[in-house]
Parts: sequence; C-alpha cells; structure tokens
Amino acid sequence: MANLTFFGAVGTVTGSRFLLEINNEKYLIDCGLFQGLKKHRLLNWEPFPVDPAEINTVLLTHAHIDHTGYLPKLVREGFKGKVYCTHATRDLCGIMLADSAHLQEEDAFWANKKGYSKLKPALPLYTIKDAEKTMKYFKPVHYGEEIYLQKDLRIRFRDAGHILGSSFIDIKRRDGKGSRKILFSGDFGRPDRPVLGDPDQVYNVDYLVLESTYGDRLHEQGNSSAELARVINDSYKRRGVLVIPSFSVGRTQTLLFAIRELEESGKIPVMPVYMDSPMAINATEIFENRISNFNLVARKLSLRGANIFQPQMLKVCAKKEESKAINQIAEKAIIISASGMATGGRILHHLAYRLPENKNTVLFIGYQAQGTRGRVILEGNKEVKIHGAQVPVRAKIENISGYSAHGDYEEILAWLMAFNKPPEKVFLVHGEPEASQSLAEKIRNAYGWNVEIPVMGQSFELDI
Repeated sequence: MANLTFFGAVGTVTGSRFLLEINNEKYLIDCGLFQGLKKHRLLNWEPFPVDPAEINTVLLTHAHIDHTGYLPKLVREGFKGKVYCTHATRDLCGIMLADSAHLQEEDAFWANKKGYSKLKPALPLYTIKDAEKTMKYFKPVHYGEEIYLQKDLRIRFRDAGHILGSSFIDIKRRDGKGSRKILFSGDFGRPDRPVLGDPDQVYNVDYLVLESTYGDRLHEQGNSSAELARVINDSYKRRGVLVIPSFSVGRTQTLLFAIRELEESGKIPVMPVYMDSPMAINATEIFENRISNFNLVARKLSLRGANIFQPQMLKVCAKKEESKAINQIAEKAIIISASGMATGGRILHHLAYRLPENKNTVLFIGYQAQGTRGRVILEGNKEVKIHGAQVPVRAKIENISGYSAHGDYEEILAWLMAFNKPPEKVFLVHGEPEASQSLAEKIRNAYGWNVEIPVMGQSFELDI
C-alpha cells in the first residue's frame, strides 16, 4: 500500500507539491512556489507540512517555478536527498532557481527600504546561495531511463511536450503477482507544436494525477501563426510597439521560432525584436544546446544550418541599460519580456511605459492566473497597478491562446482515450475550481472513470 497527500496545486494552478509514501520512504513529486493571489503566496512562508529532512527523494516534472521554486527553501530547512529530473530540466533549474532567489532578495531589499513589510527586517524566502547549494542534489536522467528508488520501485521520465525537458513521471511498483503504476502528468503539453515533440502516450496506469488548467476551455481553432501575423501586421500599420509578456522558458523560444518563420515566408515585415529578459537569453542558449530534444521538423531545420530562434533583427538585451534604451523606440518594434503573467520583472517597466498609448499593443499568449496583473489587463480593466501607481490601459489588448503550452480539455480527453484500461482513480490538480470541476465531469461523461478533486492536505490510500 501507499499514501498520496496533496500539499499544493489544489484549487489553484500553482504550488505543485505531492507527497507519495511507500514502504516508509517519502517521495515529493514537484516542489513548487505558490503564485497569484496573496492567500496562495502566503503559503510559501508556512512551514512545510513534513520535516524536509524526512523526505528521501524529490522528483521534478519540469523546471517552471510553480513546480520547482520551493526547492531552495526545502534544502535550507534540511532536505539532503536526491532530486531526479531530466538533463534539460536540471540545466533550466540552474538559471531559474538563481533568478527566483534574486527576486526574493530584491523584494526583501525594497521592502526594507520602503518600510512596507510587517517583518523588521524583511527577509527573502531563500537566497542565491541557497539556490546554488540546491543544485548539488540534482541527479539528471534521460527520457525512458529506468531508475530504482527501492528494489521493487521503478521510476521513468516520459516526454510531456510542455517545455524543454518536461516529463510525465511514471512510477511502477512490482511484486510477485504483477505491477501497479501511478503517473504524474506535471503540466500536460500539446500536439503539433513548434520545436517540441508531442506528449508521450502511456498505458497500464492504475492511478493518474492530471493537470486541469484548461479543463473548461478550448484553445482557439485555426492557425496560431496566422493570428500572430495578424497582430504583428496590425501593430506595424498603426505605427505602434507590440509588447508581449512571455515566460522566459518555453514560450519565448516558441515566439522567436514563429516570428522567424513568418519573416522568412514574407507574412510579416522585418522589424526589431527585443528579447528583454536575462533569463530568457540564458534559457535560449540551453535550448540551442539541447537540439536532440526537439521534434523532427526543428531538428531538420537546425541540420540545414538555420538558427531557429533568430529573427533577422533580434536585439538581445542582457543589461539594464539596454533594457532602458528600448524606451527610445517609438514605433514598429516587438518587445518580448518576462514575466508571462506580468507578476514581476522587466515587463512591468514596458507595460507602465506602453499601456497608456492607444497606438501600442499588448499581446498575451498564455494562461493568466487569478490575482496576476495579466489577468487584470485581460479582463478589460481600465487601469492596472504597477510599481505602486495606477497605470491607464489604453493600448490595444490581444490574446492568442493557441500558443499556450497546456493542453485544452479536448486534447486531454483525446490522450486519455488511448488508455488501454480505466485508471482506478484520476486526481485532478493544477486548475482553478471551475476548470477542475468541468474536466472532472467531462471525463466521467466520456469514459465513466472515477475522478477526485483533492483539497489541500487531503490524503488517499493507494493500492500500490
């Protein structure tokens, strides 16, 4: 028997933390930060429900901070086990955890300087040194490689098609009579996307922990590339600047690939494209060094000598001075900057500067969680708070959901259709309540499966 407890990603799309206990050993699947609403962010500061020193192993589905960003705090509080993930996830965590720590330290600095923290002094959740220390516990593996955590307990990472290195975590326990399997989806990717491969099909799953971010929605039907061309051409004709909040890992590289393809086919004019995110710059270098993880189309282009993430007039802005200089650009340019939900980073400066002018455009290309500035803007509010000031929203606001890295409910149902037997139980996580409930009903109606929507701290006994 085994026990599974949900310590995050329930009732919300962030804070992925699932504790699996087998034979008195504790395995933490994902170790993410809570983001979005304040009531969720405050959970990051609460003591972890289990003594970190008692956790034997951490298994990571992928590198995004809502799946990995709590790791340095776990290490700081006594975790000394192994962290298993793919090689690409390890590489990306090396830059993402350091960046997260930098933001933590920066937030504490400004809280002390401005005096708006209740804590005196305000402290970061963890430091850059904590992030650096954390990396020594990483043990990267290849897709498909079998790792034994116990004599009868095997894990394997399968391609989830979400971002570079993203995985389904396949955990199988063998006994004399056969085997039992639990699969953690992490973030479920999408088929037929630029650069990355499709999500792997899996079989013989007894328990499934499945994301439900888009459980109540479908992505726009049609050609996302054509929609992107329309937005770019419209911005160009209106002699404005197009600002795209984008996640540094995954979405930025997909955008660069798409813009380069549109330029080469003559569907958009060539114009300056500013990649204004140090982490995106570093992540793009990791992508370029991991070509073997790309799909066949992207690998074929690379084989022919194409720099697939290089629009003709790409401007890489690593330094603050280079970022500030973008303000001098008045028209006919594209700015891609982090964060994707406009929760922090350089994108806030660009939004504060560009939102008040109606000739400019802001394009969202990914999910905007509750409590984020991106959600506030996308919902049509006339102003948004940035750096303590209310900024008027006069720019044109666009949204293309087709560039989301999360599968919608039809894509998930299509993947589930190929299961060769019904799981005994499906646990839906990583969704706002309406999305999780909607996907649960769709799975029950389509397949008659047993679906649970866990709540925080809820435990389930599993026959594994």
